[in-house]
Amino acid sequence: SRSRSRSRSRSKNRNRTHSRSRSHTPDYRSKYNRRPSHKYHSINDRMNYQLPFELQPPHIQKQKELNRANQAQFIEQQKQQLLALKEQHYKQRAEKIKKLEQKEVKATDLGRASGLYIPPFRIAQMKNQAQDKSTIEYQRIAWDALKKSINGLINKVNVANIKNIIPELFSENLIRGRGLFARSIMKAQAAAGNYSHVYAALVAVVNTKFPELGELITKRLIVQFRKAATRNIKNICLATTKFLAHLVNQQVCGEIIALQLLTFLLERSTNDSIEVAVMFVKECGRVLSELSPQGFNGVFEQFRAVLHEGDIDKRVQYMIEGLFADRKKGFPDYPGVVGELDLVDAEDQITHDQLSLDDEFDIEEKTNFFYFDPDFEENEKKYEAIKQEILGDSEEEEDDEEQETDNESETESNSPDTLAINDVTETDLINLRRVIYLTIMSSLDFEECGHKLLKVQLKPGQEIEVCQMLIECCSQERTYVRFYGLLAERFCILFPIYQQHFSECFVKQYAIIHRLETNKLRNVACFFAHLFGTNALSWAVFEFIHLNEEETTASSRIFIKILFQDLAESLGLKKLNEKLKDDTTKLHFQGLFPTDNPRNTRFSINFFTSIGLGGLTEELREHLKNAPTLIMQQQLPDSDSDSDSDSDSDSDSDDSSDSDSSNSSDSDSSD
Repeated sequence: SRSRSRSRSRSKNRNRTHSRSRSHTPDYRSKYNRRPSHKYHSINDRMNYQLPFELQPPHIQKQKELNRANQAQFIEQQKQQLLALKEQHYKQRAEKIKKLEQKEVKATDLGRASGLYIPPFRIAQMKNQAQDKSTIEYQRIAWDALKKSINGLINKVNVANIKNIIPELFSENLIRGRGLFARSIMKAQAAAGNYSHVYAALVAVVNTKFPELGELITKRLIVQFRKAATRNIKNICLATTKFLAHLVNQQVCGEIIALQLLTFLLERSTNDSIEVAVMFVKECGRVLSELSPQGFNGVFEQFRAVLHEGDIDKRVQYMIEGLFADRKKGFPDYPGVVGELDLVDAEDQITHDQLSLDDEFDIEEKTNFFYFDPDFEENEKKYEAIKQEILGDSEEEEDDEEQETDNESETESNSPDTLAINDVTETDLINLRRVIYLTIMSSLDFEECGHKLLKVQLKPGQEIEVCQMLIECCSQERTYVRFYGLLAERFCILFPIYQQHFSECFVKQYAIIHRLETNKLRNVACFFAHLFGTNALSWAVFEFIHLNEEETTASSRIFIKILFQDLAESLGLKKLNEKLKDDTTKLHFQGLFPTDNPRNTRFSINFFTSIGLGGLTEELREHLKNAPTLIMQQQLPDSDSDSDSDSDSDSDSDDSSDSDSSNSSDSDSSD
């Protein structure tokens, strides 16, 4: 440590002596390094202090002057370069402006993507210049015109002018612009939900002439609803379901979509889904109750279950209670179709029943945008022919209506007496069926129902409507209800004409039995089995049934199986066998128990044995055992008759030869 301190002191002394020697050495720069007169206030002031230019050394002054000159020259060069760049930029901008001014605007620049404003007179001028229909410019102009026309017609349609808008809409090419039509009408309905019934009526009229348009709109609505329901977008769900409800009212889409949509919403059981379901039922409840009463009742059972669970808000519970009140009143505030919008006849209506909520659809998004059509002229000519056919028919109908009104006015003026009017629309018949149906459904037992139906005023020949309605109501039940059999039995016993009509209905039902579902087939078979078992219906109708492999189908064999099994259960196998062997009715069962052909006989025996009624085929079995002997016995008389005929012919030939010989002998004797 001592050595270290000594070395430090020595180095300090050396530095001191060196600084003293340097300060005493003469230097020409010493006069320029004189201290200023003022004192430094701090070390920073001393470090930042700079001598004036005149007091600095000459070489530093020269260097600074040179630097200043170079800096000025550099700045001047930079200014010149900036001026040159500005001039070049201005020249390029002027050239671009000249090119834009000289550029000819094409029809392809008319879209929104071009960003150019074109005055109307310029557009008209370009339309006049583009005369070649095969070019993309002309097709673009035609597409824009079609788009504007369809949007304008849809935006101004209402209840008052819909009859005038429809011919104008058909005059546009709806086949090429089907995507534009679908997108425009869906946007308009989403923006103005109060006009949903008007847009649905417009779609219904277009659907009669172009079913693919109605199907496309329905598909897009279903896809839009699924997307909105997945993303929980309530506004879109409300708008879409409201449009679908009015399309159900107009019979554009069937009741299957409506029931599937309600089932989907009620299974989720959230406040928003229940609210959407309530709105949907209010809009199409009246029509849906007529199209599918059982499905409609099932929907309200689900509503009642949701209400009893109590997992939803009070507001939604009040909405469900209000829905039940509206159903009880018959939905007075929500008519299915307004009279002014009932524009489609039942014969012309096309309903898309094959669509389902779970199917995958091609919504044809490419038809929303412009595409070049190489066969543009041919397609336009084809649509012109279609348009002429559609609008020509409408004009002819209007002319016919005007002529009919003129003729009616002339006949009224000429003949003072009133003319009888014949109802060809069958409105009275539909009302009669409605009355019969409501009477059946509102009765507690069959006696009350029969008493009410006897009070209904029926014209001669309308009794068969009661029979058909009873069979139809019975087939619609989940299982067979004895109520319908007892009611039909009472009518057959009281009035023989009903027995005749039910016999006709049995023959018709057996002829179309292959169209019925298994449940309906079972109910109908049990219904007629009850009538046969109580002798309310004549067993003579069995002569129309031929039980063989060629004349029966799977459905008809199931019908016969259920019918006879029910008869055996109600009458007993012994009594049923006696009924079949009765001499008075035995002839009517020759088709059921055939004996004409062993093959048919064997088929009948196998059928009744397989359904557990083999006891009914005892006579057939005996006949089948004795069939070979019977065939041999039939063949023996035939052979005997053939031999007798041969012997007779031989005897005749012998007699003739004898007579000839006698005649010859007589002639010889005379000679």
